Amino acid sequence: MINRRYFLKGSFLAATGLVVLNPSKTFADDNHEYSGIIYTKDNPGKWSKKVKSHAPSATVEGKKVTVKTMHGMSEAHYIVKHTLVGKDGTVLAEKTFYPKDKAVSVFELDKVPKSFYVTSFCNIHDMWVSEYSS
Repeated sequence: MINRRYFLKGSFLAATGLVVLNPSKTFADDNHEYSGIIYTKDNPGKWSKKVKSHAPSATVEGKKVTVKTMHGMSEAHYIVKHTLVGKDGTVLAEKTFYPKDKAVSVFELDKVPKSFYVTSFCNIHDMWVSEYSS
C-alpha cells in the first residue's frame, strides 16, 4: 500500500508539474500536449467512452467547492483521489478515497479562485482534469 501511495503522489506531482512548467497552456489546447498523461472531456484519448464517468465536475457555493465524479466504486475499479489545483499549479485541497466511498469531495476554502482545475484519478482509467471558471 505504501508503494502505491508513493506512485500516486509521484504521478500527481508530475502531472501538476506540467501545468507549472507551462502555466499559459491549458489542458484543452488544440495540440493536446498532455495527451496520454492527462485526459479531459475534450481530449479523452483512448478513453473516449469514459468521459461521463471519469471527468470531474465542480460547483461553488460561497467558500464551498464540491467536486464530483459520476463513477461507480468497487474494489476492482474506483476513483482514488480528487484534487483542487490553482492555475499556478498550487494544490489547494485534496481528498483520497477508498473503494467503499462515493467520489464526492467537499472543500471549504478561505478564498475560492475564479478559475481552477479539478482532478479525478481512476485506478484504471488514469488522471482526468476539468477546468472551473466562474
